[in-house]
Amino acid sequence: MTETTVTRESGSGADSPPPQRSYARMAADESREDYSLRYAPHSFRRWSPTMVASTALGGIAYLADFAIGASIVFTYGFTSGLASILCAATIIFVTGIPVARACATYGLDMDLVTRGAGFGYFGSTLTSLIYASFTFIFFALEGSIMAQAMHQAVGLPVEIGYLLTTLIVIPIVFRGMGALAKVQAWTQPVWIIGMVLPFVVLAFEAPDAWGAFTSFGGTEGAGSAFSWTGFGLGTGVALSLIAQIGEQADYLRFMPAKTEQNRRRWNLAVLAAGPGWVVIGAAKQLGGAFLAFVALEAVGATHALEPIAPQIEALRPWLGSIALPAAALFVIVSQVKINVTNAYSGSLSWSNFFSRVTHRHPGRVWYIFLNLAIALTLMEMNMFAALNTLLGFYSNVGIAWITAVAADLVINKRAGWSPPYIEFKRAYLYAVNPAGFGAMVIASTISILAFSGLFGRYAEAFSTFIAAGLALVLCPLIAWATRGKYYLARPNPVNGPHATGPAAADLTATHRCGVCATDYELPDIADCPVQAGPICSLCCSLDAGCEDACRTSPPSGPVLMPMPTRRPD
Repeated sequence: MTETTVTRESGSGADSPPPQRSYARMAADESREDYSLRYAPHSFRRWSPTMVASTALGGIAYLADFAIGASIVFTYGFTSGLASILCAATIIFVTGIPVARACATYGLDMDLVTRGAGFGYFGSTLTSLIYASFTFIFFALEGSIMAQAMHQAVGLPVEIGYLLTTLIVIPIVFRGMGALAKVQAWTQPVWIIGMVLPFVVLAFEAPDAWGAFTSFGGTEGAGSAFSWTGFGLGTGVALSLIAQIGEQADYLRFMPAKTEQNRRRWNLAVLAAGPGWVVIGAAKQLGGAFLAFVALEAVGATHALEPIAPQIEALRPWLGSIALPAAALFVIVSQVKINVTNAYSGSLSWSNFFSRVTHRHPGRVWYIFLNLAIALTLMEMNMFAALNTLLGFYSNVGIAWITAVAADLVINKRAGWSPPYIEFKRAYLYAVNPAGFGAMVIASTISILAFSGLFGRYAEAFSTFIAAGLALVLCPLIAWATRGKYYLARPNPVNGPHATGPAAADLTATHRCGVCATDYELPDIADCPVQAGPICSLCCSLDAGCEDACRTSPPSGPVLMPMPTRRPD
């Protein structure tokens, strides 16, 4: 199920030779493929800003926030836990703003933005793995929570529950963005009622519980006083969610173009669906910790960390015997909403990784199974039991990556050390850009050593701050030292800063790829000296025999200019 190629012929134009590459049916069907490795064209962005934002926010219905918040507060106490959650939310919000705006503006997912924001064409393959690991780690975490709910509700063995939670999302994710948007919209009312009702019940039935919660010292002897080490370690756990901006970006790339008419709605939608997710996320972490605290005496510390048990205990005073099925329904709906997003985003990241490494692309949908297989393995290994350690380790790498990208978008581009636009196509990029890639590798390596305890207790506690600080400083420093040399291997003559002619002004005009004979909008097209004409970004990525000739013998002029163009229907 891979694409096929035939011998390359030179020449291009309206009467070009037959296609030299034919994609497998799954890879060629963009209604399922969703431009997984490409720029999302204007003709495909048919959703309104409000619809895109609501779909993106529907994906943050997950209850891992409940478990993470409860785990932080139980381990480090309320005061340190509250400070940790708020600090992490602030960092995630600030770094998420430029990333969300870039993805929505340029119609690119997180991987493609990373390529052009300081990492280079192959440098971003490592971040594809980081992102893929985020999706399957959190799929496993969310799946475990759903399996716990099924076990409580109907006695289903958790091992079978793990398998069922994995299989249930496949038909939805298979159908792409259209199906995901419908699922998020249809399930939103049930989720909102289920999210709010437990807190309404407790407000009437246990009005003094919040006061007791604020003096809670945890279950491991941390005490209610503020602790710097507890604050640092708790922030590290909460910061493991920083890569969630990548999943938000997978939806934001379908945002319609910003115009004078929709500017206000566009800006609000991008802010809400991009970094705004963490405002709801932080509230859910605190709310989950509160529910777990209220249920602690009734169910014990272990079960209090499982979101289903606190839900049942909170609903029991009003719902009685139906508290269990009501809580189970809420948990299952919540976990389906997030795990379709985890599976979808994982398929995108694996597609990006393997297309560059193997020069083959069977289609996004096949990588769904790879992502889910890894997640299922983690569930069967009971990764839920090692939650804090696993997330604390992951956050050191995730924050170094996201901070380096944000530093490029905010600092390097404004200082002129980075191109003012996002160039994601192989034809114009160096394999590795030391600005972002080098900053991430250095920052994450040092912070992981600190996390392991090599530099002492305080360095261990604040390892994620070390990662963020180093990435923030090193990315601009390296870009300045190299004078931005490694951002562009050659200028883009048509839709880059050196663009000339009418085609440069009309990004919706289409050109026919000389390899697959399909029309693509201008930002997804490169000029290829081997083809002596246009080539789409994916065919360029999959070409294993050109030996990057465009970088050593680039076209003498913008070969796209003589090509006939047309506006999309």
